[in-house]
Amino acid sequence: MNERIVNVAIVGAGVIGAGWATHFLAQGFAVTATDPGDGAESRLRDWIDNSWPAAERLGLADGASPQNLTFTTDVGAAVRDADFIQESGPERLALKRALIADIESAARADAIIASSSSGLSVSEIQEGARHPERILLGHPFNPSHVIPLVEVGGGRLTSPENVARAMTFYAATGKKPIRIDKEVKGHIANRLQVALWQEAISLVQRGVASVEAIDTAIAYGPGLRWALLGPFLNLHASGGRGGITHVLQHLGPAQREWASDLGSYPENDAYIESIAQGVDAELTPYDFPEMLRQRDKLLIQLLEAKRNLDQIP
Repeated sequence: MNERIVNVAIVGAGVIGAGWATHFLAQGFAVTATDPGDGAESRLRDWIDNSWPAAERLGLADGASPQNLTFTTDVGAAVRDADFIQESGPERLALKRALIADIESAARADAIIASSSSGLSVSEIQEGARHPERILLGHPFNPSHVIPLVEVGGGRLTSPENVARAMTFYAATGKKPIRIDKEVKGHIANRLQVALWQEAISLVQRGVASVEAIDTAIAYGPGLRWALLGPFLNLHASGGRGGITHVLQHLGPAQREWASDLGSYPENDAYIESIAQGVDAELTPYDFPEMLRQRDKLLIQLLEAKRNLDQIP
């Protein structure tokens, strides 16, 4: 555990905030969470209890316990003694700025404020802040108590030192942080996902394949490799002795042709019904909650396996 960070505050206890709370509790931190919603505390504690077996499987730090959680509806009280503050409020800019103002009214000036925002830029969020140099991005992925990735980056007024501090802290808690060198809407992983979703939706609309076929194509094809190595390393592995240079030179003309035929994201919501019907049809023989439980079990097994391989990044 990072010796300079002992107390963590979670501002916003929805699915993302609850995942963060579970993760930090599992890493032995004292966590104070805050959320104004009716029944927020009971929902959060139930979520943590249900997620704790997964946290145990991933490994608990000394002293880790759900009992180290404190809950309050007072934002100021939640952040007053915090060394690190994870903001996970709704994805609305005005609300984010209001939350930051409430946090800064009580937090220490040196406490880092990391936003879990999935698309807003830090420069937008930190506008008008008292200490914008300590406001940065700490974007996780669901389920955030299991998936290691955290995207970290600063805005125009964030200090490089605080970005480095956040990178070090997340890594020390078992996360896999990546640094975003230049702000872009949607950050990195979400943009990559949107590129795939865009073409997947287009293929369904064009009658090329069903929703189920496209899910199968990814889950039993490139998705298996992507879980082990990223797109560039997988391309490199496909090139034999020539590596990625050979692949790009060899497939470049064909890939340019395919790229010119890729679909655009739908201009309105008319497509949603057909996609939803396809998902319902795909799920007909399955119990979806049980599917998600089995997904998380497999995720943990995969992470355990990757930890035991010193040549897998």
